[in-house]
Amino acid sequence: MDKSIIIVGLGPGDPGMIPLQVWQLLNSGLPVYLRTAIHPTVTWLKQQGLAYRALDECYARGETFEQVYADIAREILAQARKGPLVYAVPGHPMVAEETVRLILEEADRQGTPARVVPAMSFLDALAATLGLDPCRGLHIVDALRLDEQQPDPRVGNVVTQVYDRITAGETKLNLMEFYPDEHEITVVRAAGIPGEEKVVRLPLYELDRLDWIDHLTSLYIPPLQAGRPAAGTPAEDEDAVAGCRFPLDPLVEVMAALRAPDGCPWDKEQTHQSLKPYLIEETYEVIDALDQGQMYKICEELGDLLLQIVFHAQIASENKQFDMNDVVNAITEKMLRRHPHVFGTAQVNSSQEVLLNWDKIKAREQAGQASRQSYLGHVPRALPALLRANKVQAKAARVGFDWPDYTGAAAKVSEELEEVRQALAAGQERAVAEELGDLLFAVVNLARLLNINPEEALGKTTDKFIKRFQYIEQQARQRGLELERLTLEQMDQWWEEAKNSIMC
Repeated sequence: MDKSIIIVGLGPGDPGMIPLQVWQLLNSGLPVYLRTAIHPTVTWLKQQGLAYRALDECYARGETFEQVYADIAREILAQARKGPLVYAVPGHPMVAEETVRLILEEADRQGTPARVVPAMSFLDALAATLGLDPCRGLHIVDALRLDEQQPDPRVGNVVTQVYDRITAGETKLNLMEFYPDEHEITVVRAAGIPGEEKVVRLPLYELDRLDWIDHLTSLYIPPLQAGRPAAGTPAEDEDAVAGCRFPLDPLVEVMAALRAPDGCPWDKEQTHQSLKPYLIEETYEVIDALDQGQMYKICEELGDLLLQIVFHAQIASENKQFDMNDVVNAITEKMLRRHPHVFGTAQVNSSQEVLLNWDKIKAREQAGQASRQSYLGHVPRALPALLRANKVQAKAARVGFDWPDYTGAAAKVSEELEEVRQALAAGQERAVAEELGDLLFAVVNLARLLNINPEEALGKTTDKFIKRFQYIEQQARQRGLELERLTLEQMDQWWEEAKNSIMC
C-alpha cells in the first residue's frame, strides 16, 4: 500500500478561502487528520459531513507545546505507515506550523513521501485587513519564542501565537525592551473571518488588558521611527530616481541649518571646546541605557551621541577642515586595513591574535609621528581613571607583560594594602596618596584577570550603597527624624537591615 502524507492548509478561517485542490483532497476518501478542531473552518467542514480525526487529545496530554507538537508528528507518521492520509492544519502549512516542520523532516529521514498543498495564511488575511504590503518591510516573530527571536523596530513587525492573556502579558514585557511603553500597536483577532474579525489599536502597555484574546489573535507593531515618508510617497519616489542617499545626510542637513546665519543662536555659538561636556554626557547616557537593556532607549541615546559627532563634523566643515563624509570614509578605511583576516588574506587563530595584529598595523600607520612615544602612549589621558588603568594593563598584557593568572594579582593587592597601612602609620600624607593609587591600580588588574569590568563592578556597588542609604532615609522619615540628628549606631542598625533585605 502506498505510504504518503499530503499536508494541506485550511486557510485563515473563512470557508470560502479553502483552495479547490485542498477541498478535493479532503473529499478524496483518504483518512483526514486535523491538528486541531478549534478553528472556524472546521465547524463548516463538519456541517458538510466531512469525516476526520482531530488530534486535540495531544494538547490534553502534553505539558509543553514542544511535547504536543512532537506527539502529533509521531501520530501522523505512525498512521502514514498504514496508508496514505491527509493532514490538515489552519492557515498555510508552512507558516507558523511546527508540526509540519517536524513531519517533513522525519518523513525525509524515513523515506516517506510527503508533499504540501498551500492555502492562504493568516498573514495574507492580516495584510489585507491592515493594508500592509510585506514587500515594503515586514518582520515576523513568534510570541512563544521571544527569548530567541527579536523584533526589528526599523520595520513593521507581526507577532504570532498571542493566544491568551497570560501570553499577551509576557509578550508585552518582552516587547517593552524594544519599544516605548506608549508605542501604538494593532491587535487583530480572526483576520479575514466575516462577523468575527476584530481590530483594536492601543498602547503597548495595555495589551494584556483585552479580555477577548484567543488562538486567532496576532499583533502588528508599526516601525519605531516616526516622521519618515510612507512607502510610495513622492518623497520616496524622488529618492528612488536620484539614487540612494547617504544615511546621515538628513541629520547633517539639519545641523547645517541650525548653524546657518538664520539658524539657532545657541547652536551657532558652539565650538569644539564648548561641546566637550555634552560629548562626555551623551556617552555616559548610552552606557546607562545599555545597562538598563531597553533597546528603544539605547537607540535614542545612540542618536543623541551621533548628534554630537555630526555637530563636531559640521564645525570642521565650516572651517574647511573635514566633513561628515570624511569621518565615515576614514573609519571605514581604517576598519578595512585593520581586519586583513576578514578583508584580506591574513590568517588568525584567536581574538588575541586579532588584537596583536591591530596594534602592529596601528604602529605602522603611526610610524614617524612625533606623538608616538611608546606602546602605551596613545591610551587617552582623558579616560576615567579605572577605565584608563584597565586599558593600559590590557595593552601591556597583549605583549606578554602580565601575571600568569589572577593569583599573582591577588597577592599584589595584599602587598599594596600593607604598604598603605605602613604609610598611614608613618604619617606620610603624600606617600599615603601614592600607595592608595597603587592599591587601586592593583585592584583593577585583579578585576581584569578575573574578567570583571571594574567600572561596572564599582558602578553596581555604588548603586547598592545608594539603595541601602535610601532605606535609612525611609526609616528616618517614617519616624519623623532628621538624618543629621541620627546616631551612627542607629544608622548602622538600619544599614544592616537593608543589607539583609531582598531589595538591597
